[in-house]
Amino acid sequence: MPKKEFTSFDIAATISELKRQIADSRVNNIYQFAEKTFTFKLHKTDKPSIRFTIEAGRRLHLTAYTEESPAEPPPFCMILRRYLRDSWLTSIEQVDFERIVTIHFKTKTGTLKLVVELFGDGNIILTNEENIILQALEFKRMRDRNILRNEVLAFPPPSGKNPFGVTLPELELGLQDAGDAETVRTLARFLGVGGVYAEEILQRANVEKNKPSNTLTEGEAEGIFRALQSLLEAVREGKFEPYIILGSDGEFVDVVPFKLKRYEHYKTQTYASYNEALDEFYFRVTASERALTSFENDRLKQEAQRLKRVIAEQEKSIAADEKKSERDKHIGDTIYAHFNELQTFQEQLLKANIAGNDWNTIAQTVMTAKKAGKVPAIYVESFDSKNLALNLALDSCHFSINLRRSLFDNANEYYERGKRAKQKVAGAMRALEDSKKQLAKVERELQQAEELKTLKPAQIMETLSKRRAEMENKEWFEKFRHFISSGGFLVVAGKDTVSNEVLIKKYTNQEDVVFHAEITGSPFVVIKTEGKEPSEATLNEAAEAAASYSRAWRENAATADVYWVKVDQLSKSGPSGESVPHGAFFVLGKRNWYRNTPLRIAVGIVVGEKACFVGGPIDSVKAKTNNYVVIQPGDYQGKELLQMVLRTLTSKLSKEQREKIGKISVEQVREFIPYTKGSINPKAS
Repeated sequence: MPKKEFTSFDIAATISELKRQIADSRVNNIYQFAEKTFTFKLHKTDKPSIRFTIEAGRRLHLTAYTEESPAEPPPFCMILRRYLRDSWLTSIEQVDFERIVTIHFKTKTGTLKLVVELFGDGNIILTNEENIILQALEFKRMRDRNILRNEVLAFPPPSGKNPFGVTLPELELGLQDAGDAETVRTLARFLGVGGVYAEEILQRANVEKNKPSNTLTEGEAEGIFRALQSLLEAVREGKFEPYIILGSDGEFVDVVPFKLKRYEHYKTQTYASYNEALDEFYFRVTASERALTSFENDRLKQEAQRLKRVIAEQEKSIAADEKKSERDKHIGDTIYAHFNELQTFQEQLLKANIAGNDWNTIAQTVMTAKKAGKVPAIYVESFDSKNLALNLALDSCHFSINLRRSLFDNANEYYERGKRAKQKVAGAMRALEDSKKQLAKVERELQQAEELKTLKPAQIMETLSKRRAEMENKEWFEKFRHFISSGGFLVVAGKDTVSNEVLIKKYTNQEDVVFHAEITGSPFVVIKTEGKEPSEATLNEAAEAAASYSRAWRENAATADVYWVKVDQLSKSGPSGESVPHGAFFVLGKRNWYRNTPLRIAVGIVVGEKACFVGGPIDSVKAKTNNYVVIQPGDYQGKELLQMVLRTLTSKLSKEQREKIGKISVEQVREFIPYTKGSINPKAS
């Protein structure tokens, strides 16, 4: 069986590397890909994005793999985003060699700590500086402590003595006090190092693991202590030789930070860092588990069945609403077809009421006359005196008219009901289409899981490695907003103060053109000229990008003033030598203005062998596709706006093209829309 969880040594080794790699990084975003698995997207100046994965109860390490983000982040993920997005991760540490890690964040409101429990079922707990619990992945009451909101976080009782602090006399006493218990069990419990490392210590000390603890000689105890110190020294000094242990069929068995005697005769796969080895091991093992366990297949099958039930109910509801729409329209038509006789009859009843007859008396008179066949009341089925309504049967159609309203109003009411039912059908059809897309996605995942069952571990690895290859092939500008102008120029924009700084300092050359909106909270937008003269169209598109991705969009402005300058006009020092804030630059000399630049962006879809979304200024998108929508500042936001954009785009596609679109996430649209907020301009789309 492959390794399932971290030992204390694993945590110590990975933390030793992580301290150098993620300390003083900025939290760009947080994603949740499974019930207990979270990935923090971190950023350091002049370095590629860092992806830091935590799985409560199991693991934590850096990852080079990407997974598709859920369309709707789960609640705890949203909580972490609210507290920690845009904060600074300042440090990470292991708690007393336990399987507990604390991560410290500097936020605008103070220091927060994320406590990750990697034992048992695991947990992730957010506290303030005073260790007061703010949020937790799972709140619970336990025998020795509670995880409850607004209570002080208490760590569980230690699993053993901290090996870094234990002395030889303490070790000898602990072994003797264990009586005739097996030495390997005593060592694992006394030091809390787990069975694998307890066995490794004994192998290095040449001590039989099943030997009773109280029969160990003084020399054997000293040998155990020296073997323990050799492992601790490797952790303390960061002397790692990380590798993955392979089984006979190439399957992953274990991942370790340094060579262990127990694996001397196994095939191994070495890595440059322990985090890289952990990433490869856990990603592939987890993916294989998903594919090879009946639990995952059962979950997918259950989800498919649920969606099929939802689709059946939606189709039933649509059929009922369509029938109602047709029925109500038919009633309106029937009223107009018999308008004169119905109006004459209604007027007779109203005159009788005005003459002093109450409605009950009128109703009895009508029904008596109907039975006798003496009045043209053959249409009347009954009379509702409470609601003052006449229930009629005409042309195989049963309906009522309200005597308080004119016949015109009665007919129009049925027409309006029919229209509302028809509109409801249109909305239900869109929901049905979404459900069918979800079902298709689940069925594809189920098919892929079934196909992976037939693959050998080596083949599974090859299949999964494609995802990493795709990530490694990304261009530098893909971590910024970017588009290709209608004139063929690459235009790159910052996303925040950090990326603004990096874009100008690292990726902008003297011949490039730099745009900025005349408002606080604007990105720098750079036209990469490659020594060529950009066209007026390209300059206009860059100006629109600077205006649209600025704070003016959030404030629902229609236009903004934008200027462009050359790179050598930007300085990090103000006129009197004062420093300029991070992400900002002082502008020297003349500015070239684009006054009243409209705030608008386009999102389009290109369908070829593969389908993809494109976004940016209108003309840049029009150069790539005729199928696009124009978005302007407005009040729709989040998933509602994304779905509106997707529906508008897919309505122009064929069935085959829509199936291709179903394979890509609507979340890809989010990147193009400022603040994920706005409205569709129907006239420009």
